[in-house]
Amino acid sequence: MRNIPTITRNLLIINVIVFLITVFVGGENIQGAIDYKLNDLFGLHFFMAPDFKIYQLVTYMFLHGGWDHLFFNMFALWMFGCVVERVWGPKKFLFYYLSCGVGAGLFQELAQFGQFYMLASEQIPNFSLSMLGAVAENSASMLNMWTTVGASGAIYAILLAFGMIFPEERIFIFPLPIPIKAKWFVIIYAAIELFSALSTTGDGVAHLAHLGGMVFGFFMIRYWQKHPTQGYGKSQGEQFFDNLRNAWEKRTKKPADSGRSTSHDRYTSTSTGNADWDYNARQQKEQEEIDRILDKIRKSGYDSLTSEEKRKLFDQSKK
Repeated sequence: MRNIPTITRNLLIINVIVFLITVFVGGENIQGAIDYKLNDLFGLHFFMAPDFKIYQLVTYMFLHGGWDHLFFNMFALWMFGCVVERVWGPKKFLFYYLSCGVGAGLFQELAQFGQFYMLASEQIPNFSLSMLGAVAENSASMLNMWTTVGASGAIYAILLAFGMIFPEERIFIFPLPIPIKAKWFVIIYAAIELFSALSTTGDGVAHLAHLGGMVFGFFMIRYWQKHPTQGYGKSQGEQFFDNLRNAWEKRTKKPADSGRSTSHDRYTSTSTGNADWDYNARQQKEQEEIDRILDKIRKSGYDSLTSEEKRKLFDQSKK
């Protein structure tokens, strides 16, 4: 856990603790599934339902419907969040995570509004928008059951961020036997969610919320790319690369007395001296390359890097 960046680690801890509290508080067993009390209180309700509260747009993303729901979300957060946070820094990463989570909730609200309108128009002759308020009041008990919980919208946004930062990085997807590029991984997941959202067979999953998180994330990243000096667009990234440079220099820095010569040094074999010289030369060359990439980022931004340069930084960040 100590190697996990601060925000990602705290998000993992908070989500697990909140779910344990949710299980401890308990709920009602309905047709084999548990309707947790905390989910009814802090989950995101449809905005026309009596139980809707504005704070639920934030609290819903820290709740989950079951152990499997929690596990897969937290596994994805750990897998992709660690890398994205190291690139962006904690403040930018947290802002992105929460904003996309709220954006996903807004998409879900819009989707539920469309569903509610379609149901009302199918059942009420000569239905019009002016009648929605009265219909919602008469359907209060049903609308209160439209509750959304889970961090999936924010998680899908993190997945998108990884794919946009490292589009050529190859990752494995079970059960595929070969790795695929991150950009195709993101596109496949987005396509699956879109197909599932358009499907007429409801599966109880908020697919449009997942897509909403990705849509919010896409436009936020594009804005940061076009305005790298505004808001979170550059400062946190610079901090990451400054830390990367400092760590690199610390590993390659020679001891203060390395230039001193002793009687033992003078009798060292020629082959050993050549090996040391070759090693130092390689280290110097690698350091110069990292310095060049970091200077390029400061002048033109992260997106000006080539795929190979991004890969070198990605590999270096894992050391």
